[in-house]
Parts: sequence; structure tokens; C-alpha cells
Amino acid sequence: MPASPSTARAINDRLALRLLQQDGPLTATQLKTLTGLSRPTVADLVERLQGAGLIHVVGESGAERRGPNARLYGIVADRALLAGLDVRTDSVAVVVTDLLGTTLAEATLPIGSETEGEDAVEQAVALLAATARSAGSAPLHSVGIGAPGLVDPVTGELRDTTGLPSWHRGLVRVLQERLPASVLVENETNLAAVAEHRVGAAQDSDTFVLLWLGHGVGAAVMLDGKLRRGASGGAGEIGFLPVPGTVGTPSAVNCDGGFHSLVGSVPLCELAAAHGIAAPVVGQEPGAAAAVRAALVGEGKGEGDGEAFLGALADRLALGVAAVASVLDPGLVLLSGEVGHAGGDALAARVAERLGSMSPLRTGVRAGRLGGTAVLRGALLVAREAAQDALFAPAG
Repeated sequence: MPASPSTARAINDRLALRLLQQDGPLTATQLKTLTGLSRPTVADLVERLQGAGLIHVVGESGAERRGPNARLYGIVADRALLAGLDVRTDSVAVVVTDLLGTTLAEATLPIGSETEGEDAVEQAVALLAATARSAGSAPLHSVGIGAPGLVDPVTGELRDTTGLPSWHRGLVRVLQERLPASVLVENETNLAAVAEHRVGAAQDSDTFVLLWLGHGVGAAVMLDGKLRRGASGGAGEIGFLPVPGTVGTPSAVNCDGGFHSLVGSVPLCELAAAHGIAAPVVGQEPGAAAAVRAALVGEGKGEGDGEAFLGALADRLALGVAAVASVLDPGLVLLSGEVGHAGGDALAARVAERLGSMSPLRTGVRAGRLGGTAVLRGALLVAREAAQDALFAPAG
């Protein structure tokens, strides 16, 4: 059955708006080429979208022929604000952008372990409010939140997770209650995978696994372009994976003895120290990231064996990657997070070499491009999609 005229208009409007957001500004002629629509249809949709305040003329193209066909149309980016939050165990980072993703304001707030739960929540809420105010007078439309722990795939709520601060759940709940904006929460590693897929190292692959290496370890599973969260939201809890080389086995409430005990920042710092590699603490960055950088650039030469440390690290990482490959056969694994970013292509190549001798499945190993910013980038992408669905509604 052919689409009704109103449905066809809605489809065309959304297509044009997405093209303008991704590739704009564009002329009507360029929209005609990209959409495959007729010139009159494009003229009608441009008029509708302008009338709805969704797009406006932002200039003219460099074409010799002037007139209506040379006008460049762009999204009205300041129609609303978007926010991304990266909620860590000891800090909150906020970035506020316009609808095109241009950063307007950003801030970070350390939250000490001695801070009471309610105080931590109020501090984080105040940080978001102040950052949004400094970004402009437009309303805050959508907020994407990346947090450690499990997100219920049915309710979308952050679940109570052993070892994580209780104020995380309180923050999400308070923001949902107080803000007129849409508030969306997702596991931090899943958001990193979204970001790497859209704008990072996995743009050419719809199926891959992202291994987040920071203070702890986690994984995100992307199959056929979709995140796979699992029945309880726990897909990718690779820190609990039993692996050789640890003392004991993990329990239901503690990942000690699992893969975390090999590649978390603390055991990696201990591994570095055993090879004479110092791991100076830089801000809130995991010490393991500093150790990897020191080994790669040869800092402390004569005092430690950087190559041996990197080899031992690659051996450990290959255990987890081989397990992932044997179950999912993703074809690609990204080493992300601060440690993966610090190791870069050099560490990825070492892991790939060891993986090749452990698994019959051909699995590429790459370094993520976005490092510690991946969670915020993913949170903003989720917020942007929510805004698109609401604000880019058909204009009649």
C-alpha cells in the first residue's frame, strides 16, 4: 500500500533534516540530489521546514548562478540545547552543545568518596544547571548520561550495583524528576561503543566488541549496528570473566579473580612496577595509562624494561579478547578507554599478534580513537537522537 501524502511528507522531512544535520548546510539542489526527490517536492519541504522554524538560510553557495537555487539551508542549531554527562565513581563531567553538536560549555566536578550521597547528587545537578545556563538561553531538551553499572533494558533505569556509589542512581532519578528535558541513561562502555561506531575507529564495521580499559574493564557488544545489552543489561561484564593467571575465581558480588584482576589499572600498575616502569598519577587518569605511555616512549630507560611490560600486558589482554572472539566472532575488537588510547596502534598490534596464535578466528584489533572522551561523545549522540525524534517532527 503506498504511503499517504502526510506520511510521505513526514518521511521526506525527516530525511532532509538528517541530511542537513549530518552534511549541511546544503542547497535545495544538493538536497534534491541526496534525497532523490523531485525539485517541486524539495521546494515544498524546504518551505515547510522554514515555516516550522527548523531550518533557515545561512548563506549562499559558490555557484555562479545566483538566486533561490544558491541559498544554503542549515538547521536552526540554537533551537535547543543538548547535554552529555559522564558519571564516574569520583567525578562528573558535563558538556552542553547545540543541535549540531557544537560545544557551548563544559565543566568537570570531582566528588570525593567522603561526600554524602545527597550532597553528591545536589552538586552534580547544580553543575549541569550552571553549565547549561552558561551555554545560552535556549531550553535544555535532552540529556544523555553515561554511568558505570547495569541499566535495566526494560525500564531504562540504572540498577543498584555492588561497589558503585549509591548517589549514581539518585542523580539519575533526581534529574528525571526535576528536568523538563528527556533524560536517558546508558552504561558508559555502551556509549563509548556508540561513539566509536559513529565518529571513531569502528565507522566501517557494524559488528565489533569494544574493550574499555580504564580504572576497571568492561566491554560493549555491537552486532549488526545495534547494541546488545543482554537479558538483564549485563552483556559485556567481562571483568567477571574467569581467566587463567588469577588467584581464585570471581563471585556474584566481586570480580576479584576475574579478568579485572589482570587488566584493571591497579594490577597493571603492579605489573609495570615489576618491570621497573613508573606510573605517575596525572589528575584522575588511571595510573596504568601513564605506565603504558612511559613504556612506549622509553621513559626511565635503563631503569625498566618497557618492551617486556608491553608484551606481558598484551598477553593478558589477549586472554580476554580470545574469549570474546570464540563466543561472538565479532571480526573486530577495539581497545578503548584511557589505557587503550595510551597504548594506541602499538599495543593493538601486540594483542593482535598474540590473538592470532590463540584463536583460529580472524579478528582485527584496533585502538579506539576517542580515548577518555568516548563516553561523553556517546552520551551527546544519544541526546541528539532523542532531540531529532522530538524536534524534527513533520512540519504539517
